[in-house]
This record gives sequence, C-alpha cells and structure tokens, in this order.
Amino acid sequence: MRGRYLVCQCWQEPSGLKVMFVSLQEPSLYTVKAILILDNDGDRLFAKYYDDTYPSVKEQKAFEKNIFNKTHRTDSEIALLEGLTVVYKSSIDLYFYVIGSSYENELMLMAVLNCLFDSLSQMLRKNVEKRALLENMEGLFLAVDEIVDGGVILESDPQQVVHRVALRGEDVPLTEQTVSQVLQSAKEQIKWSLLR
Repeated sequence: MRGRYLVCQCWQEPSGLKVMFVSLQEPSLYTVKAILILDNDGDRLFAKYYDDTYPSVKEQKAFEKNIFNKTHRTDSEIALLEGLTVVYKSSIDLYFYVIGSSYENELMLMAVLNCLFDSLSQMLRKNVEKRALLENMEGLFLAVDEIVDGGVILESDPQQVVHRVALRGEDVPLTEQTVSQVLQSAKEQIKWSLLR
C-alpha cells in the first residue's frame, strides 16, 4: 500500500440506487488533462489537451460542445462529466475550463484555473473578453506554457506567470519582430550608447 492512495467515489443513480466505487491509485504529477477557452457560442478559441483521452479533433470538439452545454447556464464552478473533473469560470463572452481525471483534487485544478484567469486579466489590463484575447493569443500561449507543461502544474502564482511571459516576450528574435519593435529597440540601444 506504500506510495498509493485510496480513492472513494459515491453517487446516486437516477433509479435511486446509491453506488460507491473504491480504487487504489498511484500518485501522479500529471494533474491536468486539458485547458479550454470557449466563446459564448461554445466554439473553441483555445484548447490544449495533455493526453489522448480525446485523440481526434472531432472527439475533442464533441466533448467541448458537451461541456459547454452542461456548464454555460450554471453558477457552479465544478462539474463531473464523462468521468472527468471539470472546473470552470466565465467572463463576459469567454468560458475557461481546466479538466482533470475524476479522482483529481478540485482545489489543484481550481488553482490552475485561477492562475490562468488572473494572469490573463493582468496581461489584458482587466479586459478579459474575446476580442482582447484574440488580439493577444501569443500571451495566452506563453501563459499556459508557464502554468502547465505536459499536464504537470508548474506555477500557480499569476504574478510569476505575467513576469515570465513579459521576459519571454522581450526575447523575440529579430526576424519575428515588427518594424516598430525593431525601431524601438534601436532607439533604446542608441540612447544607452550615448549615455555611456
């Protein structure tokens, strides 16, 4: 029994029958199965799946429609759906989801969700809505990569995430910079060379 933990799940079937399921689980760092952001129509804006629970895009989109239909009219923050634990939050015209296995700690998943939402809120200057998000997708990709890597939670402090995203954004190769970024960088270098 060393190194394992016991998972108990109880629920009541529609027929009134109470069911209890007990299993022995190996501990794992792979906490997050997916991170999703959907718009107010349930269409995908961002999706990152960390395992092959839904291997094809068709299965992923069907799951996303199902999850949206079950959650977009409720005020709760957690759902059990298709054997998965789903924590979610909405903001104006966006729905944020963090998904883990059915035995996953909801508080850990909620910490990831809150970190993602708060990081985006800071990066978008509290304007967390579809248009602002679409204009700053590169920041979203960087933030998600700072928070979760391969399903393993790396960071849950939004201040750290925003700081790291800002640092990574400054290290953009010259070939990927816009003309205004190149000119601004040149001005800074000239200014510093004159001040020496």
